[in-house]
Amino acid sequence: MSIPGLPGRPGLPEDNRELSPYTGYTRAHWEAAADGLLGAAWQWATPRGALLDLPGRPSASGVRSDGLEGYARTLLAAAFRVAGAEGKDPHGWLDRYAEGLAAGTRTPGRDDTESWPVILDHHVQGQPMVESASVALGLRLTRPWLWDRLDTDVQDRAARWLRGAIRHVPAPNNWYLFPYTVAGFLESVGRGDAETARARERALALLETWYRGQGWYADGDGRAFDHYNGWALHLYPTLDAQLAGDVRQLDHLGARLHEHLESFGLLFGGDGAPIHFGRSLTYRFAAGASVALGALTGHTPLSPGASRRILSGSLRYFLDRGSVGADGLLGLGWHGPHEATLQSYSGPASPYWASKAFVGLLAPAGHPLWTATEESAPSERHDRILALPAPGLLIQSTHADGIVRLHNHGSDHARPHEAEAAAHEDPLYARHAYSTRTGPTARGNTADNHLTVEVAGVRSARCRIRPLGAGQGDGWGWAASRHTPAFVSGPPMVPGLGVESVTVARGRHELRVHRVVGAPHGARVTHTGWATGPEEPLLSALHPLHGWSGQGEQRAPQGTAFTRWARMPRLTADAEGTAVYVALATLTAEPAPAPSADAATVVSATGDTVEVRWTDDGSLTRIAFAPLTVEHGRTAEPG
Repeated sequence: MSIPGLPGRPGLPEDNRELSPYTGYTRAHWEAAADGLLGAAWQWATPRGALLDLPGRPSASGVRSDGLEGYARTLLAAAFRVAGAEGKDPHGWLDRYAEGLAAGTRTPGRDDTESWPVILDHHVQGQPMVESASVALGLRLTRPWLWDRLDTDVQDRAARWLRGAIRHVPAPNNWYLFPYTVAGFLESVGRGDAETARARERALALLETWYRGQGWYADGDGRAFDHYNGWALHLYPTLDAQLAGDVRQLDHLGARLHEHLESFGLLFGGDGAPIHFGRSLTYRFAAGASVALGALTGHTPLSPGASRRILSGSLRYFLDRGSVGADGLLGLGWHGPHEATLQSYSGPASPYWASKAFVGLLAPAGHPLWTATEESAPSERHDRILALPAPGLLIQSTHADGIVRLHNHGSDHARPHEAEAAAHEDPLYARHAYSTRTGPTARGNTADNHLTVEVAGVRSARCRIRPLGAGQGDGWGWAASRHTPAFVSGPPMVPGLGVESVTVARGRHELRVHRVVGAPHGARVTHTGWATGPEEPLLSALHPLHGWSGQGEQRAPQGTAFTRWARMPRLTADAEGTAVYVALATLTAEPAPAPSADAATVVSATGDTVEVRWTDDGSLTRIAFAPLTVEHGRTAEPG
C-alpha cells in the first residue's frame, strides 16, 4: 500500500480561497492532513502494528508505553477520518488497527515485539490508562467497520485489557474521564455491568465538583485552568453523550460547552495561534477540539464559518511553522522542537493527541461547518476585553495586530495536597500574562511577566494564586490576585510578606499595579514584561508610572517557544514594608505604536490606593486595596 502525503508535511490540496478566504482550508485539507500524519507514523509500526515506535526522546513511562501511545493516539485520527466518511477508508487504516489490536492484546505485559503494557494505577504504570481511552473511543466511533468485524476472542481480549482502566486508580484530575470513556465503549457494545456504571458515575460526580462556572472546569481539585478544558474535560463527556444519544446529558454538558466557547473562542490570534498557556502544549492544534465539538453538537455561540476559521487557522498555523518535520511526523515542541515546552510524560508519540482536533470530521461533508463560507475569528473583529471571574482570567485582544493576551490571576499548577514551595513553580502557569505571539521563558532564565521580591539575594517564585476578583466595563476590564512569595533557598517564606496584583486592560495597554506587603529591610522588587526575539516584529515595553527607580532590559538566552533568544523590559526598586508599584505594559505588532509613556499618568498613589489618568479621553482608573475595588470612567465609576 502506498503511503499518502509528501516528505516533510502532509500532502494537501490547493487552497480554496472562495470557500475559505482566511485559511484556504476545506474539509478535504483536513482529510489529507489526517492521512499524511497517519502515513508517516505508520512507517514506524512493529510488524503486526500493535506499537508505533516513533523516533525521539522517550517519556518517563518507557518506550513500550510510548509505542502504545503511538498506536492509540493515531487511532483517534483514523477513527474520526473514517467515521466522518461513513466508513470509507481508501488507505485501509482500520485494517492496520484491527491487526494491531489483535497482536497487542494477545499477551499484555509480555516483553516481546507486539504486546501492550498492562494498565495499572497511575503512580505505578498509569500511562496505558490514558491510551485506553483513545483505543476505546476509536473502537466506538468505528464499530461497524472495525469492532464488529473482529473475531470474538479478539473482542474478549481487548475488553479484558480495557477493563484494567476501570479497575485501577487514575491521577486525581481529568484522568477519571479515561475509565469513563472506556466504560462508555464497553456499555455501547453490550459489555456493561455494575463496574462500568460505577466508573461513569464516579467521573461525572467529580466533574460536577470541578466545575467553577462560565464554562470552565478546574483540572482536579486545585485551580489549574488550561487547554485540558477543551481537549479533555469538555470533549470526553460531551462526545459520549452525543454518541449515546443521551439528550438530557448532552443539554446539560452542552450548555457548559457553549458558555466555555464564548470565552475560549477568543483565545486564538489573528494568525491562528492558540494561547500559549498551560501544560501539554505539544498537542498543538488539539486546542481547537472544543470548537469542533461545539460545531458538531450545535452547542456553540460561534457561527459555522467562524468555527472553521478557528480550526483551520490553528491547523495551518502549525503546519506552516515546522511542527511536522522532514520525516512527516509531528515532533515534540511548539513550532519545531522546543525542549522547554515539554513535560516528563511527553514521548515521541505524545503530539498525536493533536488528533482530537479531527473530531470535526464527524460532521459530514454537507454540514455547515464545512459548507459555510469562512468568517473572521472573534479576535479579528474589534478590540475585546473579557473578564472571567470564575477561573480568574482576563482576556485582551487587539484587532490591529491580531494578538490575544491572557492575564492570569487564577490558574496555577499547585496541587491541593502540596506545600507552597518555590520548587513547584511552573512557568506555564506562574506568569502574570501569556499571549498568542509569545511564550514564557525557560526555568533557567529570568521569568517574563513576573513580579519578584528579592530577599538576601534570593528571588521569589509565584506558586499558589489566590484570585481576588475580575470585572469589566465598556472597553476595559480587570483581574486581581494575591500570592505569597516563595523562595527556593533559605527560609521558604518570609513572615508577613505578600503580593497583591491587579491588571487593568484597555486597548493594547496593560496597567499593572502590585502592592507588596511586609517586605523586610534590604528587599528589592523586579518586574518584567513580555519576552520577544530580536527578529520578531513585536514591541514589548514596560513604562514605570510609580514606585520604580530602575529601568532596563533583561536577556533570556534560552529563548521561548517562539524565538531561540529573547529579551524583555525590566523595572527595579527597593522595597520595605508596604509599597505600591505601578507600570504600563505593552505588547504590540502595530507598525508605529504611540509611546506607552504618553498613554497614562499617575494622579495619586499611597500604600492603599492608586489613581491613574488616561491621556486619550481623560478617564480615571482607581484601584483600592483595603478592601479591593477597581473603578474606571470619567468619574471612576465602578465596573
